[in-house]
Amino acid sequence: MSYLLRVQLPDRPGSLGALAVALGSVGADILSLDVIERGDGYAVDDLVVDVAPGALPDTLITAAEALDHVRVDSIRPYTGVLDTHRELELIDRVAAASDDRLQVLVDGAPRVLRVGWSVVVAHNRHGSFNVVGSPGAPETQATDMPWMPLAHPATLDGDADWVPQVWRDMDTKIAAAPLGSTGTVLMLGRPGGPDFRPSEVARLGYLAGIVATVLG
Repeated sequence: MSYLLRVQLPDRPGSLGALAVALGSVGADILSLDVIERGDGYAVDDLVVDVAPGALPDTLITAAEALDHVRVDSIRPYTGVLDTHRELELIDRVAAASDDRLQVLVDGAPRVLRVGWSVVVAHNRHGSFNVVGSPGAPETQATDMPWMPLAHPATLDGDADWVPQVWRDMDTKIAAAPLGSTGTVLMLGRPGGPDFRPSEVARLGYLAGIVATVLG
């Protein structure tokens, strides 16, 4: 069983080693590490850890937070494929697709950006609508997105009136980025959190911009 932990810890030598030892003490192996954000004296990392079948995720939280100034922002089951060049591989798959390139994009974006679902949305005089969606995208769609057209990558208020109630009930965090000047938007949903960090929104923007160029 694998879990994805988002951990905030001191940005100083030895912090990550101490965390690895603490997680190892409860039988967890770190499989991958992504630095999500660095601030004034702290770092936010995503760690994929492998644990024995039946192990409780609470033990990971307890072990990590026993260290000084370490906080687990979130923990989720992880079923993705580990790799170190996720964005590049997705862009390559989109470029190589003979058709349904947007479907390739939304199918791959959740793994690349570590979210629950993704959709490409558009807007016309009748309202907003989903062009394509990934597996796991909500059946209930937002039909009025007053923030469109979107000029820049951004986080969106998950409690706003336009957000369907079922999304709110799941405490869905939302981020979006324009796909070039097409008027369409790549939107991500992360049910249950955590919040999108500025660096994640920036990555989303870079990915959407490059894909828009590939799509021509």
